[in-house]
Amino acid sequence: MARRSLPILKQLLQRSSSESSSLLNPSIVGGGLLGTRYEPKRSVTYMPRPGDGTPRAVTLIPGDGIGPLVTGAVEQVMEAMHAPIYFEKFEVHGDMPKVPDEVMESIKKNKVCLKGGLATPVGGGVSSLNVELRKELDLFASLVNCFNLPGLATRHENVDIVVIRENTEGEYAGLEHEVVDGVVESLKVITKFCSERIAKYAFEYAYLNNRKKVTAVHKANIMKLADGLFLESCREVAKKYPGIQYNEIIVDNCCMQLVSKPEQFDVMVTPNLYGNLVANTAAGIAGGTGVMPGGNVGADHAIFEQGASAGNVGKIELVEQKKANPTALLLSSAMMLRHLQFPSFADRLECAVMRVVSEGKYRTKDLGGTSTTQEVVDAVIDVLA
Repeated sequence: MARRSLPILKQLLQRSSSESSSLLNPSIVGGGLLGTRYEPKRSVTYMPRPGDGTPRAVTLIPGDGIGPLVTGAVEQVMEAMHAPIYFEKFEVHGDMPKVPDEVMESIKKNKVCLKGGLATPVGGGVSSLNVELRKELDLFASLVNCFNLPGLATRHENVDIVVIRENTEGEYAGLEHEVVDGVVESLKVITKFCSERIAKYAFEYAYLNNRKKVTAVHKANIMKLADGLFLESCREVAKKYPGIQYNEIIVDNCCMQLVSKPEQFDVMVTPNLYGNLVANTAAGIAGGTGVMPGGNVGADHAIFEQGASAGNVGKIELVEQKKANPTALLLSSAMMLRHLQFPSFADRLECAVMRVVSEGKYRTKDLGGTSTTQEVVDAVIDVLA
């Protein structure tokens, strides 16, 4: 009897070993290229506090151009997931003189906002409503995560960069005036308070997310006082985090290094304008602005939106053909769900989006496909079902 059962026992052990290895093999999981990061095989270890399941109100600003398309995608997916949130929707457009008071009151009450792109007119003296929101709510940190999506071919592999940008001062402060006819002066203001604050956020982010390195981006070789103050602040904060590697790079060299060897970067902390340029460059390297999530956060409020500049906000053909890519805002909404302490919903949504991208059947034009926004949304909902 023992001799006869031995082969059976070996077969069972081999089968068990094969199943275990398939859970860890990126080429096997889900029949695609998804790794274990996107296909968790056990529930998230999270003990909620009493009342954590109470639905949360989120301010929703569809915005301009493709904004209503991609925010509509998020609304459909949240409903399909039965996510514990509900939206307070407001019409805001980039050509308005200011953000309506009722919108600002809603964000201050709810603490969280999801928005599509707001198109800022070039010239003409119209101020950016995006900048107004950041200043009014003191959203001092912008975070954009640029990474390779499974199954999406790009020129570089192993890209996983987090760009953390100071959001309230620098060139974006908008302190401009005409000195005399034909001469305009634009002021760049850098303060120790804001520089230390963004540096602390970057190092804290790296510490909490097991990141190994923080790189400060600057132009202190030319702007010795302003960017020098920024670097001085970063160095002081870096001393408090001996377990995290710290280095510095001049912004022009940074751009060259990004397009040649982006995998060397981990977390990057930047003044306002540099961060805008670096984040968009990193996004282009990793797959484009249509797939990169991001958000803006302060001590009390947060706004989640497409990570890199929404350059396709005003593309009329995308609106007419209804072919805007909803991936970036769906992933941003997953970030929002984690921020609201709904981690299992965030994981489900992220896994579903990653699987759709990996399988490659439903992709919008920017990713080499022909799918409409709705077709991508339907595919994500099918995975969630």
